[in-house]
Amino acid sequence: MSDMNFIDSLNDFGLTRQEGLIYSALLNHGEMTGYEVAKDTGISRSNVYAGLTALVEKGAAYLVQGESTKYRPVEISRFTENRISELQKTAAWLEKHAPRKVIACDGYITIIGEKNIKNKIRQMLAETELRLYMMASADLLAEFEGELAEIVKAGKKVVLLTKGFKLSGAKIYETKPEPGQLRFITDSSYVLTGELTGNEHDTCLYSGQKNLVEVMKEALKDKITLLSEGDKK
Repeated sequence: MSDMNFIDSLNDFGLTRQEGLIYSALLNHGEMTGYEVAKDTGISRSNVYAGLTALVEKGAAYLVQGESTKYRPVEISRFTENRISELQKTAAWLEKHAPRKVIACDGYITIIGEKNIKNKIRQMLAETELRLYMMASADLLAEFEGELAEIVKAGKKVVLLTKGFKLSGAKIYETKPEPGQLRFITDSSYVLTGELTGNEHDTCLYSGQKNLVEVMKEALKDKITLLSEGDKK
């Protein structure tokens, strides 16, 4: 992962890009004064001191008093563990106190962005009760190998249409999907279909609409039939 991706990832743990740059400088050099951070990062001293104060408040740095005020970074593993623990507590509180409303699941929902689509895949896998069919690249399936293995272990049916991916207990039909192509059905009730190429503009359609589910089921069945007949030749 590049330095820029490291900085961007810190945003998921509550740090702004500027705070991430300052935190990264502290991790690289250890204890530093605000002046040293400004010189190292090129960020103005006023913004550096504001960023350092924020890092202390967010649990990413310690204030060290001495002849000159310095800042010491909290180890990255400790910082992320603390943030995850805090978020888990907040998540539990939110789940308990959130307004409740039944949301219809038989309409059409457009999901945009690689991260959001993968989160939806993860949710669908977790909620699979009986069976799933998925046509996707080996690279994408490898990201969810653990979840797929657990589904197989639970005695549920897993059918995969892909090339170059193996999973013990799953029924796999060897075929190479079109680049970015995703076709996913769970329990003959929910569909996720679209393109997943690895960027924020990826778009998939999610639905529990029976007509779409049936169309997708028939399309995958036809594909499986063709592949099975090809194997017999």
